[in-house]
Amino acid sequence: MGTIQNKLEGPVTDELTLVQAAKKGDDSAFEELVRRYDRNVFRIAQHITQNREDAEDVVQEAFLKAYSNLAKFQEQSKFYTWLVRIAVNEALMKLRRKKPERTVSLDEDIKTEDDSLPREIADWSPNPEQQYTQAELREILSKTIQGLPPGFRTVFVLRDVEGLSTEETAAALELSVPAVKSRLLRARLQLRERLGRFFQKRGSGNGDGKSGDGEQ
Repeated sequence: MGTIQNKLEGPVTDELTLVQAAKKGDDSAFEELVRRYDRNVFRIAQHITQNREDAEDVVQEAFLKAYSNLAKFQEQSKFYTWLVRIAVNEALMKLRRKKPERTVSLDEDIKTEDDSLPREIADWSPNPEQQYTQAELREILSKTIQGLPPGFRTVFVLRDVEGLSTEETAAALELSVPAVKSRLLRARLQLRERLGRFFQKRGSGNGDGKSGDGEQ
């Protein structure tokens, strides 16, 4: 069996061509899809499961399921969007198995009334970019994202971290576009509020919430 490189010109190979080749039995085409998307799927899975080993399992299960059901993929959306939908479902099932006493879903902690919006958005000052390195800011942001409810966190990660469009996020999560926009707004507001409180506390508490060494 010839490789996908024998049929197509490497980096310019588009997703649909790879999918169609994989459907015809070219395993190298599917391997290229795996190489192209495995890190993205892993990041999404880790944000949902908040566990590296679980995320690795989700990636394997998602690609295995995608491969097994490739013939059912209708090509009406991007393969990546379809793959993300599979991965999100696998990640949520992981959470359900680990927390059988609770129902874990994208609807958890989702409200539509005004009370679900933060009443105040804290200002962060001094400027966090002047206090922290980019690596430190990424770590702070990552931990803050983990504190969001699953329904908010998943939408935020797909839309603002992974860069899917609103329509792609809606398709991946099987939600309406208005629902995605609503949850994204609330996720951004909650994130802003949580980060604001964090930076305020750090700015007034010498970075550890305690009084300083003889200084205020």
